[in-house]
Amino acid sequence: MDAIMPVLLWLDDVMYYPILVVVLVAAGLYFTVRTGLMQLRLFPECFRVVLEKPAEGGEVSSFQALMVSTASRVGTGNIIGISTAICLGGPGAVFWMWAIALIGGSTAFIESTLAQIFKRRSSLGLSYGGPAYYIESALHNRFLASAFAIFLILTYAGGFNMLCSYNLQSTFAAYSFYDAQVIPWVIGGIQALLVAYCVLGGGRRIIKVTSVMVPVMGVIYILAAVATILMNLSYLPHVLGLIFADAFDFEAILGGVGGSCLMYGVKRGLFSNEAGIGSAPNAAASADVSHPVKQGLVQMFSVFLDTFLVCSATAFMCLMSGVPITKEGAGAPYVQSAVTTIFGEFGPMLITVSMVLFAFTTLIGNLYYVDNNLSFLHRGEPGKSFMTVFRLFCAVLVFIGAVLSMDAAWAIADILMACMALINIPSILVLGGIAIAAMKDYEAQRKAGKNPVFLAKNIPGLDVSKLDFWKE
Repeated sequence: MDAIMPVLLWLDDVMYYPILVVVLVAAGLYFTVRTGLMQLRLFPECFRVVLEKPAEGGEVSSFQALMVSTASRVGTGNIIGISTAICLGGPGAVFWMWAIALIGGSTAFIESTLAQIFKRRSSLGLSYGGPAYYIESALHNRFLASAFAIFLILTYAGGFNMLCSYNLQSTFAAYSFYDAQVIPWVIGGIQALLVAYCVLGGGRRIIKVTSVMVPVMGVIYILAAVATILMNLSYLPHVLGLIFADAFDFEAILGGVGGSCLMYGVKRGLFSNEAGIGSAPNAAASADVSHPVKQGLVQMFSVFLDTFLVCSATAFMCLMSGVPITKEGAGAPYVQSAVTTIFGEFGPMLITVSMVLFAFTTLIGNLYYVDNNLSFLHRGEPGKSFMTVFRLFCAVLVFIGAVLSMDAAWAIADILMACMALINIPSILVLGGIAIAAMKDYEAQRKAGKNPVFLAKNIPGLDVSKLDFWKE
């Protein structure tokens, strides 16, 4: 690993600046303009559609699809990732994280709406889909769709889950019993066993587990963060000033873009909210809704929930604690020191418990996406023996991730995530007109006082013969 680290770090820097930064921002601004700033205009509608029940019992609801995508989005990156961004990039990283989430909300809407339109019907009548499916169906490019599916599998079964495993074990470094030669292996082994037990039950079990654990996980962590913020409320004006002053210090940013607050804000923001990389559409396609736009709105809401609530809670909790920002504190140490100022010796334990919940739901939610794309590559559900071996291999990767270095874990995850985004975003730029037409159809029906129902024949240029749903 030491031998290839320079290559990983170089590739990480090149892929994000200027390539991915330009692609992300350009796509987000383009969709924001084309949809008429729908992130703000249709935001109230998100609350209504997320609570809708599926038309038939046994189908996946909008809320359950939201929980699966949130299980992946809301994870260790919301704690360790934000701490790393602040310590290595500066407080201004928080502002750029907000910015990438705001404009990325429209991108998340487009990709998830497309996933709903082009979703497939299983032999049991259930729906599934994602970027691999809409790339193949609408762009007629099996090779590109397969490349996306492969990168998603590598990202979620490998890069993200290894990083998640590393982040969890790193929180134990705050305890006196921590031995860097032993504890990472122990924690990695426990995580691997738990993940193997859960995922061997299949995708439906994953949905049930995450729909219960995600709300519990979020409430516990947010309450702790709010308590820390309220106890240091007098620091709020100073912290806001610090964030904005650092975010617009362009002399410092241009002096070293790769290590600037801009770059860390973009990297950690994208890792956390996943808008545009093509992950959430896999969950969005599984929902039973009367109109594709409903899932587009739900997944846009998930981006905001992740960044503006959970990530911001971590950022303010850290910055308002008064703990000095140092590069040595990047990751778990900075967050644990911050909560120690309020909760004393209980603080590190609180972060560890939160990390266990965040990590577990992330590991499981990630493998739901993997299952979906394995089915795409296999042109159907793979055999039981293959899936058993593959899931056990995924558990082994979780085990390995716990003993990686911080730089290696983050670099591998960043590079693989960038590969996904660089396939998905150009694809949805080409197909975005279909999702925008669906949005206009939805708004017209809502304005007429109807519960919107989607018919593919009402969308100009949409080839109905390529669809499994929405024909009547």
